[in-house]
Amino acid sequence: MEIETTNLVKTFRGGVRALDGVTLHIPSGMFGLLGVRGAGKTTFLRILAGIIRPSAGRVLIDGHDIASAATRVGMRRTLGYVPQQLSGYPKLSVREFLDYVGLLKGIDHPSERRNQVAELLNLVGLVHVADHKLRQLTAGPQRKVAVAQALLGDPRLVFVDEPARDLAADDKAAVRRLLARLAADRTVVVATDDVDDITEARASVGVLHHGRVAFSGPVADLADVAKNRVWTVATAGTAPRVGAIVSAVDTGPAVCYRIVSAERPLGGAPAEPTAHDGYTALISLPGLAMSPSA
Repeated sequence: MEIETTNLVKTFRGGVRALDGVTLHIPSGMFGLLGVRGAGKTTFLRILAGIIRPSAGRVLIDGHDIASAATRVGMRRTLGYVPQQLSGYPKLSVREFLDYVGLLKGIDHPSERRNQVAELLNLVGLVHVADHKLRQLTAGPQRKVAVAQALLGDPRLVFVDEPARDLAADDKAAVRRLLARLAADRTVVVATDDVDDITEARASVGVLHHGRVAFSGPVADLADVAKNRVWTVATAGTAPRVGAIVSAVDTGPAVCYRIVSAERPLGGAPAEPTAHDGYTALISLPGLAMSPSA
């Protein structure tokens, strides 16, 4: 399924404009919506999911305008939504919660729900905690429960808000691998501030900055944004005060900084840019926003 948004605007009470003319083409497969906190990612996802309505602009899903009530009803049968946090039902077990969500999604036959719940528990790696209460789960398993509930009913559209935030490294890797597998035969839109959440799937990507599109295209092309703007500096003194620091590695006698900067820092050696560097450049260096591409 493909999604087209045209000049999406969302203004909240008090005049706060979360989205300011967002035009994006989202193909099938994995699409990463990148941006720092407050960039408008969650608002964009909630509009796509029909949870809130835009102040202006249009959203087409496979050519159907979601402003139509008939389209929104049809979407409910094909949509899975993973919020940043699960809320409510802390006393239910994981299995009970998924069964309940399955019932809400219209999976009326008990045996069909049981089969789907069992398959999803295995898919996301939650069999060992299936009978634990939701309130007993740590952040990693809770995130997997959020993914599992979204996949009930085998939706063709899956929207995921910050899939790996606050997770341990192993849990992050597991969630990223799962989303990459899901994107093989459906449309998965992942809103995140971490490029690593979507690079494994060779995703298309859009970068939001202050509610506007700063970049749109293949994630591999993000590296080109930072061409001739990436440097490494090894120093035993204070950190360089130019550009944006991407990483810092303490090697013992010195700290090796990776920096995105329009100007060469003192002692800087040029480095090949990565997608992460390109994303950093877009959100930290003025004047680099690129026109959206189809």
